[in-house]
Amino acid sequence: MKSNISSENAYKLPNGWRWVKLGDVIEKPRNGFVYEFMDLAKEGIPITRIETISEGFINIRKLGYILDKHYRQARKYVLKIGDILFSHINSFEHVGKTAIYKGNPKFLIHGMNLLLIRAKETLVYPFFLGYLLKKEDIRNFIRNLSGQAVNQVSIKPAELSKLNIPLPPLSEQQKIAEILSQIDKAIEKTEKIIEKYERIKRGLMQELLTKGIDEKGKIRNEKTHRFKDFPVGRIPEEWDVKKLGEVGEIVSGSTPDTDNPKYWNGDIVWLTPNDLSKTKGIFIKHSERKITLKGLENCSAKIIPPYSVVISSRAPVGYVKVCLVKFTTNQGCKSIVINNKFSPIFLAFLLIYRINDLLNLSSGTTFQELTKSNLTKVLIPLPPLPEQQKIAEILSQIDKVIEKEQK
Repeated sequence: MKSNISSENAYKLPNGWRWVKLGDVIEKPRNGFVYEFMDLAKEGIPITRIETISEGFINIRKLGYILDKHYRQARKYVLKIGDILFSHINSFEHVGKTAIYKGNPKFLIHGMNLLLIRAKETLVYPFFLGYLLKKEDIRNFIRNLSGQAVNQVSIKPAELSKLNIPLPPLSEQQKIAEILSQIDKAIEKTEKIIEKYERIKRGLMQELLTKGIDEKGKIRNEKTHRFKDFPVGRIPEEWDVKKLGEVGEIVSGSTPDTDNPKYWNGDIVWLTPNDLSKTKGIFIKHSERKITLKGLENCSAKIIPPYSVVISSRAPVGYVKVCLVKFTTNQGCKSIVINNKFSPIFLAFLLIYRINDLLNLSSGTTFQELTKSNLTKVLIPLPPLPEQQKIAEILSQIDKVIEKEQK
């Protein structure tokens, strides 16, 4: 059912407030710089991707980089402080998400598959508008504007511009935004502590997942240990390289008929990219929605055993978890049922570390999708099982510290 927020009489406004159409207080929404996935690089010009705003803010760790040769064309899409990025084509769970650009990084290109909403600052304060568009009732209404397409939903800019929003006087907008920003600053203090541990974790991941630990518990280095060259890079002599399809069975997901109530509200965990994105740490065991046995039997989904790895393969690509319970997934995820020669926790950390390789493998003209065929062929460096388990334990301990700070 659609929210009634579209009505100018949806609810009574405080004195001095008024209903306005979003399109009257912003410039015409526009899409970002269009590039080919082959133009992505490990460094270069920073550009937003669909997953950059998946957590409701601009996550600099989820930016893409395009080749410097595109600078002349791309500079027309440089973001200004106060610009709002809007996810208008995505899965239903993620469509309608927004993030406001606050100047970090200092130079950032607005990339494709996100709309730019730029406020007319004489009418609306950008940061107030950014907070307003995150309100649950407004976001629910926006999501219900979306039209269904294959494996995705989309919102037309013209429909978005018709949205009625409640608007106080400009001075009051600024005061409201200031109060909310103070709350954000308190949250940011905690996030800085978390970021410190994340930096430590990233540094350790780089060392442990490329050099590993020797029999004395020390991280190897090329001065004292032997390394060899492989397509995945230089790895310790004791390590091997396997295709992901050799490590375990890769299983696709499915969705039962959403209009049949007999298929839903059961006790089978049914994971989606949204569940993965909302779960902190490497482990997951709950899903927002569950299906019944009858629902499972009437779609192509399969029960996946506990301690299998699950990865979001579309909208967006790259969330990786280890599920602690038996489960199944929708078609936005791929599961890897690991054989007993490998550690699922090690594999999950390795895939997180090599996320850019997975993104470069993904295809799709509208948004990226990682196919089962491409995933099967991914080459991964693998130490012996005891070493995998030691590395997984070290990284899991850091995750526990981070999760404690997040509570």
